[in-house]
Amino acid sequence: MKPNTLRRAYLREATFMLVIARLAVRILPAAQVFAWANRPLRRIRRFAVDEKRWVAWSVETIGAKPWMNALCLPRALAAQAMLRRRGIASRLCLGVACHEGAMAAHAWIEVDQDVIVGGAEITRFTRLTQFGGGVIQS
Repeated sequence: MKPNTLRRAYLREATFMLVIARLAVRILPAAQVFAWANRPLRRIRRFAVDEKRWVAWSVETIGAKPWMNALCLPRALAAQAMLRRRGIASRLCLGVACHEGAMAAHAWIEVDQDVIVGGAEITRFTRLTQFGGGVIQS
């Protein structure tokens, strides 16, 4: 596939997944959203390095657009869904921080030991929990 065609395909998928993730965060109960995020993979592909980068790039690019205005949780959910489709195990992590007397929360995605989505701010956040990362054993 040509690079321009591949880039457009990832951007279209990221747009669709971000819209779905934003709707899920607004409409569904948190327990249902995080139960979905915690499902194990049915298959795993270990050597999909380029696909991880494409997913991260496309979600961050579309999520930063003013018309999308996607915060960290919908971005993380969309990236996890895109990675799951490709058989790449990922963890959706949630953390909190206290900044000038106010609590702040953040969500990010980890693949292996790398933070691929939402990693710019995680040094100041304390991880509370994580969802996903498992594979169904046959």
